[in-house]
Amino acid sequence: MVRKAGRKPYVREVKPGFLYFYRGGKYLHRFTAPEDTAEFDRQYWEVRTGKKAASRTSWKALIEDYRRSDRWTKLKPRTRADYEAVMAYIIKKNGDRDMTRLTRKDVVEAQRKNEHRTRFANYIPAVMSVLCEHAIDLGWIKVNPAKGVRKLAVPDERKQPHLPWPDAAVAKFRAEAGALERLIFEIGVGSVQRPGDWVGFTWGDYNPEGDGTLRLKQNKGGVELTLPCTPQLKAALDAAKAALPFAPMPSRPILIGKRGQPMLYRSLAEIMLAERKRLGLEDYDLHALRYRGVQELALSGCDDDEIASYSGHMTKAMIQKYAGEARQKMRAKQAAAKRSRT
Repeated sequence: MVRKAGRKPYVREVKPGFLYFYRGGKYLHRFTAPEDTAEFDRQYWEVRTGKKAASRTSWKALIEDYRRSDRWTKLKPRTRADYEAVMAYIIKKNGDRDMTRLTRKDVVEAQRKNEHRTRFANYIPAVMSVLCEHAIDLGWIKVNPAKGVRKLAVPDERKQPHLPWPDAAVAKFRAEAGALERLIFEIGVGSVQRPGDWVGFTWGDYNPEGDGTLRLKQNKGGVELTLPCTPQLKAALDAAKAALPFAPMPSRPILIGKRGQPMLYRSLAEIMLAERKRLGLEDYDLHALRYRGVQELALSGCDDDEIASYSGHMTKAMIQKYAGEARQKMRAKQAAAKRSRT
């Protein structure tokens, strides 16, 4: 290996005419142009500054390859939407930068820069970790610097409890909401599922026979359920089906957008927020409809196991949290009735 006087740093000639960029004990690039030419200088500075490496192993290139993998295609629509927001942020900030130079410190700094929006901030290391695992599969890196980064805690002042929909709010929404909003509402209360699952229902999942049933496989946990419809839910589903210009295919989503496309969770949330604002019911959010459904089951005398068979909760803790208030009120009324007889 020859190091000629006056030659650029890191350039080595292993034999006459064979010039390489040598650094860190590795031959990183073989120059294809003669030394002391403009093309040689261009190649040299591309390798030394990392611009050429970034074009091959940039964040943008990694994300494009990730989107072609089954890691991406197997994701649920709601998860994709959350990942997309973070990937768009990464491309905007660091799209052309070489991702192989990522450090754990970089991940933590990106998270902290977004701590004003805690949920998004906590998705940054999660998505980066997934992307880094994909980069390991591609042979770009050997370790995942984003793995295990601690989540930020939501400040107490920003924590908003889900307020269960009271009877008056339920009655007002049912009486005054639009047809689509009422359908979404009844799916939420009647199915007792998380909002992310509502957009997944298809007409093939609905069996109108008898009192009607809906079937689903929950996005979170993968629990498969067949749910009896409430009278209000069955009426809303039958009305929506009758309003269609033709019999729907089983694979057609029940909730669709204005152009007939499958409704995304984000669109559903925006539609319901606008309607809740119009009706003065902003305090009661979408997840609280699940809360309301559990309370209705509890007030009907259902025990925890019966509620779990409907809601799909994997643990009793959340059921007891949701049902506890309803049961306390119910028992207090029973106690008051007994008291009045003494």
